[in-house]
Amino acid sequence: MEKEIVHIRQIVTRLPELRFHAPVEWTIREGEQWAVIGPNGAGKTLLADIMQRKFAFKEGEVVYGVEGKASDIIKSIAFKDIYSLADCRNSYYQQRWHATETEDIPTVADTLSDYLGTDNLREILRIFGIEDLLPKKLIFLSSGELRKFLIVRTLLSRPKILILDNPFIGLDAPSRELLVEMLGQLTHLHGVQVILLLSNPNDIPDMITDVLPVSDRTCFSPKKREEFLADTDFIRRLFPEHAGEILLPVEANKQPSTHTVTFRMEHVSIRYGKRTILKDLDWEVKNGEKWALSGPNGAGKSTLLSLVYADNPQSYANRIYLFDKKRGSGESIWEIKKRIGYVSPEMHLYYMENVPTLHIVGSGYFDSIGLFRKCNKEQDEGALRWMKLFGIEHLKERSFLTLSSGEQRLALLARAFVKDPDLIILDEPLHGLDISNKKRAAAIIEHFCSRLGKTLIYVTHYPNELPSCVNKHFLLRKQEE
Repeated sequence: MEKEIVHIRQIVTRLPELRFHAPVEWTIREGEQWAVIGPNGAGKTLLADIMQRKFAFKEGEVVYGVEGKASDIIKSIAFKDIYSLADCRNSYYQQRWHATETEDIPTVADTLSDYLGTDNLREILRIFGIEDLLPKKLIFLSSGELRKFLIVRTLLSRPKILILDNPFIGLDAPSRELLVEMLGQLTHLHGVQVILLLSNPNDIPDMITDVLPVSDRTCFSPKKREEFLADTDFIRRLFPEHAGEILLPVEANKQPSTHTVTFRMEHVSIRYGKRTILKDLDWEVKNGEKWALSGPNGAGKSTLLSLVYADNPQSYANRIYLFDKKRGSGESIWEIKKRIGYVSPEMHLYYMENVPTLHIVGSGYFDSIGLFRKCNKEQDEGALRWMKLFGIEHLKERSFLTLSSGEQRLALLARAFVKDPDLIILDEPLHGLDISNKKRAAAIIEHFCSRLGKTLIYVTHYPNELPSCVNKHFLLRKQEE
């Protein structure tokens, strides 16, 4: 039998809110590559934290078969870890668009200073094709670029075990293939063992040997990869379908907007220092149209959307029309935002509010990152109706920070829809959702956009996730430096 690298022996955490329903037992042996798979909120991240001894235990122990501290043996990467890269807690959501306010933000090279000039760094950057990121400030990286960088920085430390929490979300197709290739090289050439925390069985790569299914803080019996994927009945039970008709909680007598052009951009160019993000761009979206916006990581999709959502001050230096009015003709930012629902990975990063999830959803009425105004009773009831539609009404009193990243995304989706906007901008909206919640969210989006006067801009690196109502496509290409 192969050597045990990690043995979780009958663990019961000290805090009840961090416990599984039964003591946790799990053994990882040398040469095994694992996928921990289950729905949103199942306990996957909690299991990874137990493995790293992040909690006090009431019973049991975690034993490592190699010498060293847990922090050296095991490295983990999760979506929330991106907060630490540019000290997001001390910056604000719109700051990335204000170049004069980012002077103290480090560059990629600054954070990799210990590895600069090494063959190891050159090789990893080359494989990922991101050598051009070194001089860029972290705050200007797209969510996909940030995720690539975070993976690169962690790989440079050469851990014995590498835990990746939903590593493929936010990456374009070439980057997903490169990541799988790199993980394969690490396992075969450097002996690194990989544990992937996944919400979709289709994301399990060929390199995985073993699967640990998890649901509702219960660990099921481990299975070999081929055995798990062949057991379709078990997979259906693990990810049950959501039954019931989608009934949108909107005012039945609300009249659709009669504007002609939702937005139009004429010869738009955006630069930050020597970097050109958008160059001589033209795009018109009319009332009721449904568009897909695509392009590789770093092509400028988030920058473009920041112009539409009135977050980017450079919109005043360009010719942009919103809801039939020229930008800068007297309308306030809030008059624009009240007609737009928006969710994106960048917005998700800056939502660090330790408040009940109902308040997060309710902040959509006021277009605030965090709740700066108190909802009235009617607004609270409206927010709760949207939470119920997305299947998260039971989380209304839970602190937003205690939710899984998938549960947080569902809350931010509810926030985007809560005011029944004329324009809905969904940037990677299904990011981090399990297959059941993806189907639920997709159905809600389809129903919402079937109504007159609803305009949709949808961004995804997964073409199969595009709603069927999308019939127009705008492709952004990455500008040469």
